[in-house]
Amino acid sequence: MAIDSKVVAQVAHLARLKVDTADSEDLSSRLNDILAMVDELQQADVADVAPMAHPLDVTQPLREDVVSEPNIRDKALEIAPAAEEGCFLVPRVIE
Repeated sequence: MAIDSKVVAQVAHLARLKVDTADSEDLSSRLNDILAMVDELQQADVADVAPMAHPLDVTQPLREDVVSEPNIRDKALEIAPAAEEGCFLVPRVIE
């Protein structure tokens, strides 16, 4: 699919973007170059390639999951304006 300045103008109108007519020619040629590159990539044979989340086989070093702060929920519930069954009661926001 070739993109010309008319298509660029239509898409710019739908996206509520202001594109000058002088810039639309350059933009349409750049978009056509991108589409040509995508067509070239789609012709690559990837039948024997397993899908992967990352191109490198690396792992993320993670720290140990250790509790660093004490549980103060009971103290906070004691000074809360309203609480019920271990939960804070707040005014209804959505009606």
